[in-house]
Amino acid sequence: MVKSRFSNDGGPSTRVLRVGENIRHALAEILSRGEIRDEALDNASVTVTEVRCSPDLRNATVFVMPLGGINEEEIVEALNFNSKFIRGQLSKMVRMKYLPNLKFSSDHSFHEADHIEALLNSAHVAQDLQKKEAD
Repeated sequence: MVKSRFSNDGGPSTRVLRVGENIRHALAEILSRGEIRDEALDNASVTVTEVRCSPDLRNATVFVMPLGGINEEEIVEALNFNSKFIRGQLSKMVRMKYLPNLKFSSDHSFHEADHIEALLNSAHVAQDLQKKEAD
């Protein structure tokens, strides 16, 4: 079903999602080029997992995860410190009337997925599953 532009179901609009995805792709390219001069970001492989834009497209939260989760806090801090430079590079790649302010944050969804996996593989859950199979 096509989403009406006038419906307000509480979720982000298609436009906001599309802009976030375009920003995510551009940020991934900027980070892969290694143009940011910061000691914490040297030789660091950073994955941009998601970009969530505000409904007015003035602010964006960028969720990042360094490879292996090594120096996660330092890398996020370095990205926030260099956000104005990154925003300037982003303005050359993404055409928008107003480019959103960027706030970088750690992506904890990987930790949550590991936690859920551990719970599903626990002996207590396996015991419950065996009882259902026996019935």
